[in-house]
Amino acid sequence: MICARTLKVAFVAAGVALLAACGESPQELTAAGVKSDAPAYRGVGASQFVERGWQPGDRTSWEQQLRARAAYGQNEYTRVH
Repeated sequence: MICARTLKVAFVAAGVALLAACGESPQELTAAGVKSDAPAYRGVGASQFVERGWQPGDRTSWEQQLRARAAYGQNEYTRVH
């Protein structure tokens, strides 16, 4: 037989598990989020992650950088072999 204490602990644990799901914050894109319909090569302004030599709005240098990353930095075949 299941004792009353075990049953009570099970109900409390189930209640805590159900209430834990209520604490999740919404993940919708609101005014506080960043949404831009501008092309990626226009940039986001001053950032420490901008590649040296690239100026926001310079589409040709943006495309060259993407080609270089695809060829050397993100291609495992060329990096391993």
